Amino acid sequence: MMGIANASSPEVFVLLGFSARPSLEPILFIIALGFYVVSILDNGIIILVSCMDVHLHTPMYFFLANLSFLDISFTTSIVPQLLVNLWGPQKTISSVGCMVQFYISHWLGATECVLLAVMSYDRYAAICRPLHYTVIMHPQLCLSLAFASWLGGLTTSIVGSTLTMLLPLCGNNRIDHFFCEMPLIMQLACVDTSLNEVEMYVASFIFVVLPLGLILVSYGHIAWAVMKIRSAEGRRKAFNTCSSHVAVVTLFYGSIIFMYLQPAKSNSHEKGKFIALFYTVVTPMLNPLIYTLRNKDVKKALRHIASENCCGFAGSLGHIRDVSNL
Repeated sequence: MMGIANASSPEVFVLLGFSARPSLEPILFIIALGFYVVSILDNGIIILVSCMDVHLHTPMYFFLANLSFLDISFTTSIVPQLLVNLWGPQKTISSVGCMVQFYISHWLGATECVLLAVMSYDRYAAICRPLHYTVIMHPQLCLSLAFASWLGGLTTSIVGSTLTMLLPLCGNNRIDHFFCEMPLIMQLACVDTSLNEVEMYVASFIFVVLPLGLILVSYGHIAWAVMKIRSAEGRRKAFNTCSSHVAVVTLFYGSIIFMYLQPAKSNSHEKGKFIALFYTVVTPMLNPLIYTLRNKDVKKALRHIASENCCGFAGSLGHIRDVSNL
């Protein structure tokens, strides 16, 4: 009896990852490390600029700062362990580490779905209701929407991940991926997982399908409103207002669709690993670049902060020289 109990709870999990292609692992290590560092810096800059520049204290940049913090947290929950596994022959992760990883990744993934829908509603209010925008998107509503996004993601993660954690695995501990993901843990179970699958489908509908539907409805209204704008300049401004968010939504949902709507074949699973790698490593780095490269306000704020810091540093040097000359 004791042996069965011990067998049902592996102390470590083996993350097979890209071990089938050992020659590729050093290259992936360098790529993942580079993208991870850039992602942390880029998203950190977005958060810093959004907080420091008073001109960016608007709903759009408040939600963008939330998205950047989410991206930092999500990529940090996966990439460090990925780098460890790519660096050497050791491909294991502790059961506690695996549990923490799929709790956090599930939480942040669900939160991002809701947060992107909230950001699309913000763009809808800005373009379709410009005269009432400040009344609609008041600070209390923005805080409530952001809080609801994080709390909703946490709630579904606690429910789904806990149900998965309670499944007996009967010693199965080999995960054919580079991180611990809830559906993959469920595949290791040696009991019926129908309840878990129902919960996962319901959660997917609530936190993936519904937010995507709200995004499409919002941009349907936006497209209709833009078509009514007579001036080319007005249409261009409206397009620039939404283009960055559309690009981020396309990257996010495009990755999800390719990851989870593939036929169950071995070669498709291998492709899924690389798509998941893109989603966890590349996308968090691209999000802030998309917003900064296409957004004049962010670039202006960056220049303003940089010039202030340079002037302050030059003033400090001048003061030091004046004191030394006395």
